[in-house]
Amino acid sequence: METQGSSNELRVDLKVIADLVDNDARILDLGCGEGELLDYLIHQKNANGFGVEISDDGVRACIERGVPVYQGDIDQGLSDHPANSFDFVILSHTLQATMRPQYVVQEMLRVGKRIIISFPNFGYWSMRLNLLTHGRMPQTKLLPHSWYDTPNIHHCTILDFRDLCQEMNITIVRFLPLASTGMEPHNVIKRKLVKRLPPKGLANLVAPVAVFLLEKRN
Repeated sequence: METQGSSNELRVDLKVIADLVDNDARILDLGCGEGELLDYLIHQKNANGFGVEISDDGVRACIERGVPVYQGDIDQGLSDHPANSFDFVILSHTLQATMRPQYVVQEMLRVGKRIIISFPNFGYWSMRLNLLTHGRMPQTKLLPHSWYDTPNIHHCTILDFRDLCQEMNITIVRFLPLASTGMEPHNVIKRKLVKRLPPKGLANLVAPVAVFLLEKRN
């Protein structure tokens, strides 16, 4: 019988992120939403940690799930946490909604030994085609908001994010371009990874979502 936090409840990118996290790890999940990922990591991988969420609805949902959470704005930093407090700091589908993405990544690297970031890839071919053919900011299932009311204020591509990692002297431990964005049975997730692609260019064109496992460069 499956416990609460079943992998079937997770989006594809969250399942991939969960596979990157070690058992018994100390976790900080930033922009944790309703706590689905953290709930899974606590119940399935014996993780010890908590989430940070800015919205009242998200915090309330986490509390109802029994997931440890506090309300906070990650754009203001993580000053409550000393360096290397966590084994993994996670930011899933939130980087593009932050006011200061570079500062957020810097703070993640300060408090975490490793960090995991996923984001929608604005360089995806359908985004490019949509903009080319319609001449308007694309709206998709992944990015459903209109340009004037979207919480996503810093769209980036896979190439943009790689440039940021180089500028910040960050080691890319693993790069996983994903070929799916929604809910899939766990046993097909590996088939949803875009495999055997060059790390640049083609992955930036064909992957709607990217997951990066990162660490500070020595």
